[in-house]
Amino acid sequence: MNVQTLENSLYDLIVETSTNLPKDVRRAIRKAKEQENAGTRAAMSLATITQNIQMADEKVSPICQDTGLPTFKIKTPVGVNQLEITKAIKNAMVRATKDGKMRPNSVDSITGENSGDNLGEGLPVIKYEQWDKDTIDIRLILKGGGCENKNIQYSLPCELDGLGRAGRDLDGIRKCIMHSVYQAQGQGCSAGFIGVGIGGDRSSGYDLAKAQLFRSSDDVNPNEDLRKLEEYVMEHANELGIGTMGFGGETTLLGCKVGVMHRIPASFFVSVAYNCWAFRRLGITVDAGSGEIQEWLYQEGDKISFDAEQAETPDEQPEVVKLTAPISEEQIRSLKVGDVVQIDGMMYTGRDAIHKYLSDHDSPVDLNGQVIYHCGPVMLKDEEGNWHVKAAGPTTSIREEPYQGDIMKKFGIRAVIGKGGMGPKTLKALEEHGGVYLNAIGGAAQYYADCIQGVEGVDLMQFGVPEAMWHLRVKGFTAVVTMDAHGNSLHKDVDQSSLEKLSRFKEPVFK
Repeated sequence: MNVQTLENSLYDLIVETSTNLPKDVRRAIRKAKEQENAGTRAAMSLATITQNIQMADEKVSPICQDTGLPTFKIKTPVGVNQLEITKAIKNAMVRATKDGKMRPNSVDSITGENSGDNLGEGLPVIKYEQWDKDTIDIRLILKGGGCENKNIQYSLPCELDGLGRAGRDLDGIRKCIMHSVYQAQGQGCSAGFIGVGIGGDRSSGYDLAKAQLFRSSDDVNPNEDLRKLEEYVMEHANELGIGTMGFGGETTLLGCKVGVMHRIPASFFVSVAYNCWAFRRLGITVDAGSGEIQEWLYQEGDKISFDAEQAETPDEQPEVVKLTAPISEEQIRSLKVGDVVQIDGMMYTGRDAIHKYLSDHDSPVDLNGQVIYHCGPVMLKDEEGNWHVKAAGPTTSIREEPYQGDIMKKFGIRAVIGKGGMGPKTLKALEEHGGVYLNAIGGAAQYYADCIQGVEGVDLMQFGVPEAMWHLRVKGFTAVVTMDAHGNSLHKDVDQSSLEKLSRFKEPVFK
């Protein structure tokens, strides 16, 4: 095998997967956009999403700043050297990371040190199997942390909020799947896709669930019971009213695929792998001798291009409140849930490592009246040593719930930007201190990178590029107030209303 040609083919696969959504996913997103009511927050979100898809396509830049944990599933003919393939994958991953197509996401679980090149113990994940064909089939999924954290596993029988008891039968499985969509809310960047694994043990069940995400969104399950289950979930999960980004709306789920395997009598697991709308999954077939790409997978049909006309927001746009950082407490207390804001000035990124650091240390910059952005951007340094933002969408905020309220009070922070909302401790602090939570559109990494006018500096680089505190000068950075200084939370409201709607599906369906 020509190893260098294979490495180039794998590099192309990594770049395309990170920057170019497959055709079946684009079709699902277009359908959701057409069904949404004009003038709503959900419609605005979907317009931003489609614009972001187009921008990533044109710039060949990451769709989402969280390029996730790379998982390769590979089928090889008997006799092919899998060690050479593994080496080529690792070399291609290093190249793609250096070129800003992948964010350095490999962190030592003990020391917290980022390897900087997406390599490390167990990473990337590579799963091999042999088959009787003479070509190599290589498939890659980039599954980000926000949606990964909304994976869930049920052990039947169990009691489920809103649904009651789920037994060891098809109807119990149905309840688990419906509950999995409810519990994800907007934290996994809905509208999303789910893969479901029935049976196995705890680890093989999750593997089976994730394997379902490698199926085409357009396929039909050959198992009649599972086909009916998939169709039921697709019809009724969108009646929960969670909607895009958890803002409420008509589309919560874009795809559902279910697989089954045998189990032992004592265990009955239902495992769910959740994936955000930025469903980055592609594949190639490769000539086993030359290493050249023969065919791209998941690319059947015409490619949907979300051009400027398709991507523009509806005419019935909500009024926009313009803010310039630093922001006063008076300005913050004038905002209410549902307001759309545009921010000019400085904002400072802060994720898990920064929040832990700030809870124990002084801030390296004055944060009084400022904005913290839950974001781990993709950054690239030029030959002169200047940093450039390649992708900069929001990360899931709930991870910072133990710290956020205390840090806002300690440093005088007035606004926090992220996705998916935060909990009661932060909501109480917003009311006491005078702060707001702003929900940006998850996955829209190119849209928000376009709002960043420059990088003014960086602190705490010892935590690695994604976790450092970047000083960003922004203009026209748009987000929605979803938690205000008056004790109101859109996330809490949608959670409660969707739980009420979930309870409508308590009665048996599959008997």
